[in-house]
Amino acid sequence: MKTRSPSVIVIGGGFGGISAARTLQDASFQVMVLESRDRIGGRVHTDYSFGFPVDLGASWLHGVCKENPLAPVIGRLGLPLYRTSGDNSVLYDHDLESYALFDMDGNQVPQELVTEVGITFEHILEEINKVRDEQDADMSISKAFSIVFARKPELRLEGLAHNVLQWYVCRMEGWFAADAETISAKCWDQEELLPGGHGLMVRGYRPVINTLAKGLDIRVGHRVTKIVRRYNGVKVTTENGETFVADAAVIAVPLGVLKSGTIKFEPKLPEWKQEAINDLGVGIENKIILHFEKVFWPKVEFLGVVAETSYGCSYFLNLHKATSHPVLVYMPAGQLAKDIEKMSDEAAVNFAVLQLQKILPDALPPVQYLVSRWGSDVNSLGSYSYDIVGKPHDLYERLRVPVDNLFFAGEATSSSFPGSVHGAYSTGLMAAEDCRMRVLERYGELDLFQPVMGEEGPASVPLLISRL
Repeated sequence: MKTRSPSVIVIGGGFGGISAARTLQDASFQVMVLESRDRIGGRVHTDYSFGFPVDLGASWLHGVCKENPLAPVIGRLGLPLYRTSGDNSVLYDHDLESYALFDMDGNQVPQELVTEVGITFEHILEEINKVRDEQDADMSISKAFSIVFARKPELRLEGLAHNVLQWYVCRMEGWFAADAETISAKCWDQEELLPGGHGLMVRGYRPVINTLAKGLDIRVGHRVTKIVRRYNGVKVTTENGETFVADAAVIAVPLGVLKSGTIKFEPKLPEWKQEAINDLGVGIENKIILHFEKVFWPKVEFLGVVAETSYGCSYFLNLHKATSHPVLVYMPAGQLAKDIEKMSDEAAVNFAVLQLQKILPDALPPVQYLVSRWGSDVNSLGSYSYDIVGKPHDLYERLRVPVDNLFFAGEATSSSFPGSVHGAYSTGLMAAEDCRMRVLERYGELDLFQPVMGEEGPASVPLLISRL
């Protein structure tokens, strides 16, 4: 006679791990979450040191619609969203009218030119899709650009228009948190886009993760170093030598951490799984959040600096429009983000303010600031995953597939929504369901006519969306 309920250890307290833990606990499993940081949330990190919430990590809901798996949770909490784009474009998390772009001399780029170049950019991307369909071998987005320009010289732009195009490339690099030289032309548009455009979480993501985590047994400051799987269970060891045993484990640590090899698996993970870890890209996008005494910038959602190369371009998110606080967020990605991570916080802030002063000479110094370092943070070692040149898009799915009683979750295991919070969340639900089926099957207790978790879920609550 069995006296205990089935048990699971969840490794990683980000959105993937917490949603898996929540689901399994609700299914009467004994669940323990081991998290290396001193807080939950992972790459979702809402900071309150300015006296109001700002997100140092994820801050958007991509796809403001009821099809978004996170919508019911956000709706029930009554959290407001500020919609920054009406369409479902991969590359614009803001509508074109909400940009103000400037050249290096501080002159604003005429809005007609911004729109015109935006249309050219879309034509180039259409041509890139033709180029990739003709060739078997993959290539980088930047290589594909060169081929398109050689074929269709009329798409090549000069002067200011060229610089604006570079800014669009810079935005594309921000979307993937990687440089155009490494982004796959074959796979760049493979993720699914939910309708409803993009919404900024006005009060940050913290209330969402806290709600999901309520009542869970979460051990923070527990860095896992070893996972041993046997036919009858798993044994997990942490850095300080503690060991924990359970029937199964859900591994929801960031891809960068899996790549680093700081967690030893015994026996080793199968080769197909290790290859998925090695071959998926992990990008870096950071935030330098600047809190000012007062607003001295135009009333747009995005300020941009155009330059001759995408590396020289920059962009600032204006949080004042969405949250009414005088805050600008400088967001470097790819190589630029790596270079800025080598600087001290003060130097990084000075660098951002210098970019701002190029376009707004009377820019004030910030009264407070925050600097994220997702690339060098040992708990993340990157911002989020993307497709690199020459590697298949099915790597996300391979990363998700269970190995015996180890189940995998997190944004890098989502083939539909990689790099997103709702992607991480939905993989947590999937890992929990796979784990539940496997463990109960072993206990011989699986009632195949039981409804699958979440099927009878509560009626959905509409999202609160503002658009000024």
